[in-house]
Amino acid sequence: MTTDPRSAFLNLQQRLNREVLGQSALVERLLLGLLANGHLLVEGLPGLAKTRAVRSLASHLSARLSRIQFTPDLLPADITGSEIYHQESGRDEFRFAPGPVFADLVLADEINRAPAKVQAALLEAMEERQVTVAGATHTLPPLFMVMATQNPIEQEGTYPLPEAQMDRFLMKLRVGYPGVEAETEMLRLVRDEERPDGTRLEDDGLPTLTPEVVFAARRLVHDIHVAPAIDRYLVDLVHATRQPKPYGDELAGWLQVGASPRGTIALDRVARAHAWLMGRDHVTPDDVRTVAPDCLRHRVILSYEAHAGGIDADRVISTLLQRVAVA
Repeated sequence: MTTDPRSAFLNLQQRLNREVLGQSALVERLLLGLLANGHLLVEGLPGLAKTRAVRSLASHLSARLSRIQFTPDLLPADITGSEIYHQESGRDEFRFAPGPVFADLVLADEINRAPAKVQAALLEAMEERQVTVAGATHTLPPLFMVMATQNPIEQEGTYPLPEAQMDRFLMKLRVGYPGVEAETEMLRLVRDEERPDGTRLEDDGLPTLTPEVVFAARRLVHDIHVAPAIDRYLVDLVHATRQPKPYGDELAGWLQVGASPRGTIALDRVARAHAWLMGRDHVTPDDVRTVAPDCLRHRVILSYEAHAGGIDADRVISTLLQRVAVA
């Protein structure tokens, strides 16, 4: 077993790419979220391996995965847990029964299919890493990470995530269709998994990653050097989403509400994680540009004019990246 955290993460990346074909960008972002200790929202059409990618990540970690299928009849207590009445040896008492949120990795499948009050049950957990039930606070596991999925086109019977909820996700990832070669290889992989004799191709024999390796990698990511010019670049990018007028009337007409300071913090954390995964000891402007769309696309609110003109958040962020210079 390798003791070098970066080698362990690169091996994990290779294994995930063999299991989630044609989605190398998604795999890399999953690892960046794990390194940056943040929550992820994965958006894509049905059948694009969103859930498979999350489950594959959990299978290669020494971590407990809890899957919550969000439905319209779900209740907050179904997520956080509740106080259960017990009568034992003549004593009456309430005991806390933890809900599925008490896991290392929580897969919130189709999160926008549950009402706002259920979505809000995750707010405290995602921000404070704790849950309060009946006045008592319960701490979540150290590795706690929420990975939520949603369908971008099917709106019937769904409840859009409020801005406060969206802002708590470190990144919002968009998943597209795989290429022809990847989809062809996917057919072979699925056939292998569905063998009637129950046998499958052997894996690489590498052990799963322990939480200690993940925590060690996070400490190394924290030590990545960020120059003052990069700090200023991060702030300028986020500030430009709030006051876009200096960067053109076009941008000013597209943006209604800019990113919060959480966007700056997210951009910094993910850029450092990307630099570390690429083998550098410092953050470059390219690291920032690579992760900016994932960190900011869900933190900006576009104007009616932008929606009417078919302009999406990615187009706005791409324009900002072209016009905001490194100091």
